[in-house]
Amino acid sequence: MSLAAIRWEKVRSSICLKSPLRRYLWVSSRSLIERAAKEGELRIFIVAGEVSGDTIGSRLMASLKKLSPVTIRFSGVGGSMMSKEGLRSLFPMENIAVMGIWELLPHLYNFRVKLKETVEAAFQFQPHAVVTVDSKGFSFRLLKQLRARYNEQRSDGPVHFHYVAPSFWAWKGGETRLKGLAKFVDHVFCILPNEEAGCQSNGLAATFVGHPILEDVLELNMGKETTLHGWKIRGNGEDFQKKYAIPSVVQASRVALCTSGTVAMELQLARLPCLVTYRAHLLTEWFIRYKAKIPYISLPNILLDSPVIPEALFQACTPTKVAFSLKELMNNIVLQQQQIVAAEKVMELLCPPNITVNNLEQQGSYTPSLIAASTILSYGQR
Repeated sequence: MSLAAIRWEKVRSSICLKSPLRRYLWVSSRSLIERAAKEGELRIFIVAGEVSGDTIGSRLMASLKKLSPVTIRFSGVGGSMMSKEGLRSLFPMENIAVMGIWELLPHLYNFRVKLKETVEAAFQFQPHAVVTVDSKGFSFRLLKQLRARYNEQRSDGPVHFHYVAPSFWAWKGGETRLKGLAKFVDHVFCILPNEEAGCQSNGLAATFVGHPILEDVLELNMGKETTLHGWKIRGNGEDFQKKYAIPSVVQASRVALCTSGTVAMELQLARLPCLVTYRAHLLTEWFIRYKAKIPYISLPNILLDSPVIPEALFQACTPTKVAFSLKELMNNIVLQQQQIVAAEKVMELLCPPNITVNNLEQQGSYTPSLIAASTILSYGQR
C-alpha cells in the first residue's frame, strides 16, 4: 500500500467522526479519494464560465484541498479567484460567458471551438473527477461529450459533478430534462431547498449544500440586525471592501438598481432594498415567456412566491418605468421594510438542514463548499 493510501486510512475515520459533515460524507473502500490515493494524487478538472461560478469554484477548490488527504492537481477553465487556488485556466473564462439565445449566435463558432478544446484537454488530463459550475449551456455539452468520448474508448471515465442545479422548476418540461441529465451527470449540488428532492425523484443523485451567499456571511464576519443595512461588519471592514468594490456606496444608499442574478442576493444580504431589471433580445424574451412557468426572475421573489422585490423586465425595462419604480421605492418606507423583513426569511430558506443563519457562525464546517467537497472526496459505489 502506498504512503498516500496509508495516510488516507488514518484520515478516513477522523473525517467520518466530524458530526457537522456526517450527513453528507460517505466513505467506502472504493471511494474516489482512495482510488486517487493509489496513484499518489487526485486529479480534478473544473470548469466555471461566470463570475459567480468563479467564486463558487474557488471556494470548492479551497475546501477540497482542506479535506483531501492526498495532493490535488487541478486543470480546467476559471477566472481570477480560481487561479488564486492553483488553477491554470485553459483560456479566459469570459470566452464561454454568454447568456441568452440570440446573444449566443455571434459567438457560436468560438463557443464550439472552446468546447472542443476543453473536451480534449479534459480527456488528456485523465481526471478522477470533473466538476462543472453553473454555465449550463457549456457545462452540460462538455459533460455529455466527455462521457461519450470515454464510452467510445470503452474505458472507465471520471465521476461527473455539477454545482448549481439547473432551474428545472422554472421551465415547462424541466423535470423531464433531469432524466436525460442522469445519463452524463453523476451528482448535482443543489443550492435551493426544493431542488434535491426534485432531482432525486427523476433519477439524478443530488445533495442540497446551501446557497453560496451563506459563505459571504462567514467570510465577511457579519452579524445580523433587522434594519436597513442590517448586516454589520465585525472586525476589519477591509474584507467587505475587497468582496464588494463599492461598499461605501452600498452603505450610503437607500435603494439599489440591479440586474437579476447573484447581485440581488448580495443586496438582500446587505439589507438594501432594490429594483431588479432585465432586458434581452426579443427572441430571448419570447423564449423565456413561452417556456417559463413562474412569473418572477429574481431568486427572493421565487423562493417566497411573492413580488417582494419589484421587477422591471423586458419591454417594461425602460428609463421612464425604471425611474418611476425607483422613486416609489425610495419614498415608500413600507416597501423598503417589506424587503428587509423578507430577506430574513430568504436567508433561512437557503440554509442546509439543521442550520439557521443565527447559528451559521458556530457551524462553520457546514459551509456549502465543504459539504460539496466532502461529497466529492467520499464518492464511491454504494
